[in-house]
Amino acid sequence: MVTGKGERLFNLTINLLLALMGLTALFPLLYVLSVSLTPFSEVLKNGGYVIIPKSITFGAYRQLFSEDQIPSAFKITMIITLLGTFLNVALTTLIAYPLSRQGLPGRKILLAGLILTFIFNGGVIPTYLVVKQTGLLNSLWAMIIPNIIWSYNVLIMKSFFGNIPEELFDSAKIDGAKELRVLWQIVLPLSVPVLLTVSLFYGVSHWNELFQAIMYVTNRNLFPLQVVVRDILMQSSSSLNAADNSVPTVTLQMAAVIIACLPLIVVYPFVQRHFTKGMMLGSVKG
Repeated sequence: MVTGKGERLFNLTINLLLALMGLTALFPLLYVLSVSLTPFSEVLKNGGYVIIPKSITFGAYRQLFSEDQIPSAFKITMIITLLGTFLNVALTTLIAYPLSRQGLPGRKILLAGLILTFIFNGGVIPTYLVVKQTGLLNSLWAMIIPNIIWSYNVLIMKSFFGNIPEELFDSAKIDGAKELRVLWQIVLPLSVPVLLTVSLFYGVSHWNELFQAIMYVTNRNLFPLQVVVRDILMQSSSSLNAADNSVPTVTLQMAAVIIACLPLIVVYPFVQRHFTKGMMLGSVKG
């Protein structure tokens, strides 16, 4: 295919703009990573800005993991992320599948009620009272159950299920398959893209858990990673260096930020292809 000069110039301009936007988004993360790995004397020598460190030290990471706070918080975050995402996806699937079937009695009313939750919610205080009365305060479940189902994800999954050819369901019913068997053996194997997409949404939310932990958890042993990182970022230099701390405060803070965001950065490239496909197929009823 022959492209004209104008089209080549347009493509070049778009690629340059995308590269510039990518560098703009990457620069803050690169700066944080560089400061966390650079000896503080070099950071001061460069006026506080280091992009490519001349020498590397892992002292901040060793100090953070040598204490109990970060490893414990990392473990709590891993538990609520894995367990919470599994329950989120399982329950979302069990709600979205029946709503995708045209023969469901009261389907339109149920969909209207689901969409209504986009406009109205219980509010912070009523939700807190419900969590308190159900005995979830100061437990891992307090960071999982209150947001165990997102209406938005239900609609995405429901739309994806609705795009599956009806002939597959008819064939399964002729063979005597019940609804749960159809869901397990036909629908779920065909729904890997949307399952990974929804899992990514839920997983990122659990990994970044902050608000619910602050609201419902006062036991420091149950604090997730983001709460601990927030505390580290808010602490003063004197309090962080009180216990014979050989690593400067700003280096510890940057290392804590990298620890909090690195797992998501590592996982995302492996699900990006399915993420894009799941969003496209789950958003349009074709």
